[in-house]
Amino acid sequence: MSHPPTTDGTLSRYAAKPWLGLLNDAQRAPVTPAASLVHAFRAAVLGAPDRTALAYFDGRLSYREVDALSDSVAGHLAGRGLVRGDRVAIALQNSPHFVIALLGAWKAGATVVPVNPIYKAAETRHLLTDADVTALICADQAWETRLRDTAAGTGVRVVLTACQLDLQSRDDPRVLSFERLPQAADADDLVTVARQGLPAPGGREPGPADTALISYTSGTSGTPKGATNTHGNIAYNAERQRAGSGIPEGSCYFALAPLFHITGMVAQLAACLTNAGTLALAYRFEAGTVLDAFAEHRPAYTVGPATAFMALAAHPGATRAHFDSFALISCGGAPLPPALVERFRTRFGPYLHNGYGLTECTAPCASVPPGRTAPVDPGSGTLAVGVPGPDTVVRVLDEHGAEVPFGTPGEIVVRGPQVVPGYWKRPEATAATFPGGELRTGDIGFMDSDGWLYVVDRKKDMINASGFKVWPREVEDVLYTHPAVREAAVVGVPDAYRGESVKAYVSLRAGTDADAGELVAYCEERLAAYKYPRVVEVLTELPKTTSGKILRRELRSRS
Repeated sequence: MSHPPTTDGTLSRYAAKPWLGLLNDAQRAPVTPAASLVHAFRAAVLGAPDRTALAYFDGRLSYREVDALSDSVAGHLAGRGLVRGDRVAIALQNSPHFVIALLGAWKAGATVVPVNPIYKAAETRHLLTDADVTALICADQAWETRLRDTAAGTGVRVVLTACQLDLQSRDDPRVLSFERLPQAADADDLVTVARQGLPAPGGREPGPADTALISYTSGTSGTPKGATNTHGNIAYNAERQRAGSGIPEGSCYFALAPLFHITGMVAQLAACLTNAGTLALAYRFEAGTVLDAFAEHRPAYTVGPATAFMALAAHPGATRAHFDSFALISCGGAPLPPALVERFRTRFGPYLHNGYGLTECTAPCASVPPGRTAPVDPGSGTLAVGVPGPDTVVRVLDEHGAEVPFGTPGEIVVRGPQVVPGYWKRPEATAATFPGGELRTGDIGFMDSDGWLYVVDRKKDMINASGFKVWPREVEDVLYTHPAVREAAVVGVPDAYRGESVKAYVSLRAGTDADAGELVAYCEERLAAYKYPRVVEVLTELPKTTSGKILRRELRSRS
């Protein structure tokens, strides 16, 4: 892999990869990924056909069964006229139906467009039209209540619906509180199609360069754009995780993050199938349901946002026993406060391994290696997000595109086999975001001389108070050390005197109490005068995306 020189023509200081010294032999070793996740899955079918591939409450499906079911879905899609490269949208929660639909679409040679199933009509319609979707696989309730109208007038001509009560019989009312519906006349039932025993079409096996996903960004900064994750991107990150995690083959992975999100898709589903493991599913996140699933399935691995672990820790029934099966827990998709890591480890035992990635780099591009503890920057109090892998180069650039010294903040840029080729139908955005194939993340951070990467904040979230830069993360990390604070988000609000001033929104932990004045005073004692929030507003819950990111955008609009 070539590395760009600095602007003065000297060798990039980051090309030496100082982080290699923080990796063990297995984490540094070269990997040979499968050509695609379909190929990795077929290898698992051959090696362990009767092992449970998917566990869904009391339902179990073996690798052999999932292979046959997804073959039949692929055969059905091909029979309905789908050709290689057509787009199939999947709008489902975490259930076996999602996995069967995904593998079936890929076996048919299609590109999958993951859709958040709770998107509103305009959000979903944008994805269906922008990606030129031909087939839609969704929940039957969603089809009846809104998606039929949403899909009308688009290119969608094949529809499969799923009742996600199928493939289990427990019907846990905490998450599965809906009823079965009669089959729609204008759609086929996914499970019925999957049980028809159709063969997968021949000659459509995906290759590494083929587009596996069009993964739309969350739209926190404008209209969502579709990142074109290739099969090679996914297979690389899955194999790198398998090889470096130390998790034994056949272990149970729990799907805490949604599978329609790139973190859940790659770090849970793809990594699990690559390791011939069992993927345990519980429809959607509900803390009590998740804790019961931990006790039942005894997973070795999971990954989720900090907000999910906050909710699990706040559940009155949570005990150390719920977490004692885990060999590794990762945290990604949203900032991880150092105070949460220590509280969680003290109370439950596991260390939360931070990670950093974007849709555009197919989930992780840096993570805390198993067996390592992330340092906290003494100046800012920021927890390191980890270190890059051996095939990845992370650099930090100033506003002119020149490399900054170690320890100096700048924009994080990423080059490696997990970086996508670009955005779907967006050549100008691709050229701006991926110059020379290197991802400009829009995140501000720094790297220390040992190779630990720290993410300070998004460029657009920086607050300018009387000419001083204030990064919300630094203030939030202080708030998280207050014993009553469960969630925190900091935004800039207009100020006639300062230009902008700092405002904090918090939610409180159950059984605690703190008023706004107390929290302002707490921050004032610990932060410079221009940094501490002048106003704190206490909310019951902070607005979040389904991947667990707190929506500062919505909070700014309240102010």
